[in-house]
Amino acid sequence: MNSRKVVYLFFTTLLIGSVSGAIVGFILDYSIYMEEDFLNLVFGLIWLLGISAAFSLISQMGFFAYLTVHRFGLGLFKSVNLWNRIQVIIVAFVIFDLIYFRYVSFATEDQSILHYMIIPALLLVYGIFIAYLKAKDTNKAAFVPTLFFIVVVTTLEWVPALTVNDPKWLWMYLTPLLVANTWQVLTLHRLTREK
Repeated sequence: MNSRKVVYLFFTTLLIGSVSGAIVGFILDYSIYMEEDFLNLVFGLIWLLGISAAFSLISQMGFFAYLTVHRFGLGLFKSVNLWNRIQVIIVAFVIFDLIYFRYVSFATEDQSILHYMIIPALLLVYGIFIAYLKAKDTNKAAFVPTLFFIVVVTTLEWVPALTVNDPKWLWMYLTPLLVANTWQVLTLHRLTREK
């Protein structure tokens, strides 16, 4: 992969992550951005684009970190099947932790654990769908690494918002991360493919 393709991946990921986060942030706080004059809207959109750009940069760091960890795991375990099994186990632990620890930390008396299962279940279903698309476009060996990346790495990048447990920040933070991670994982093989 040459430097032109790296620059393309960097800037497209930054743009897509920034715009997606700004759209969700604007929808979540629509009344705040529209209540005053036009400058309030402009500065609000600039702030949303900036904060979403920061989240998409975190996503890019996570992506290249995972590429390194994946190569390290393949070298350490000497078997793709063993490394894939370990990744599946880690995915299961992360989904469990995402449900259980948030429930223990933030649940009120009127909330059941089912309330805290919605987002992790949606993230898992989304991860399976993206992994299916990646495997279909490349080969079936890409399914587990893609699932791991979408679920585990996105969750790790999402931790600052998870500790606050504010629904607005949960979605404002998750959207650019998920969109940027999806874009990167579904674009990389197209950029590295031999012509």
